[in-house]
Amino acid sequence: MHAKDILIDGYGRIREEVHAAVDGLDPDDLNARPTPETNSVAWLVWHLTRVQDDHLADAFGLDQVWLGQDWQKRFGLDLPPRDIGYGHSPAQVAKVRVDSVDLLTGYYDAVHEQSLRALRGVGAADLDRVVDRRWDPPVTLGVRLVSVLSDDLQHAGQAAYVRGLLQSAAE
Repeated sequence: MHAKDILIDGYGRIREEVHAAVDGLDPDDLNARPTPETNSVAWLVWHLTRVQDDHLADAFGLDQVWLGQDWQKRFGLDLPPRDIGYGHSPAQVAKVRVDSVDLLTGYYDAVHEQSLRALRGVGAADLDRVVDRRWDPPVTLGVRLVSVLSDDLQHAGQAAYVRGLLQSAAE
C-alpha cells in the first residue's frame, strides 16, 4: 500500500464519521450547544470542513471550495469570508447556525471530493515538499495532511459526543 492510499483511506474515514455524526439531526439539534461555552455539532462539522478546505487548498495550490463554489454564500454566516473557526469565542461559535444536515454534508462532500482528487495525484516525493515555512521546522505536505486528518477526526468525534449528549438528554 502506498502512502497516498493510506491518506485516501483516512480521509474517507473522516467522511464516514461526519455523516454518522449529523445523520437524522434536525436544525435544533445541529445548532444546540450543551452549555453556552461549548460547540454545537454544526460548528464542529463546519469548522473541521473549513480547516480541511483551507489547509489542503493552500497545500495543493487550489481554490477553496468555500469561496469558489459559493458555499460561503449558501451558509450566509456573519463571519469573515476566510474564517475557519480557529480560536472562535463562544459568541463567534453561536454565529455558525445551519438549517439542514444537507447543507453541512453538501459542503463537506464537496471538500472531500476536492481532497481526494488532490490526494490521488500525490507521489512519495511530494510528501517531503515544504508547504508552510511559518513553523520550525517547516511543515511538509505529509505532515500537513496527517495534521488535518488528525484534527478532523478529533472534531468528528466531538460532534458524535455532542450528538450523544443531546440524544441522552432528550430521553
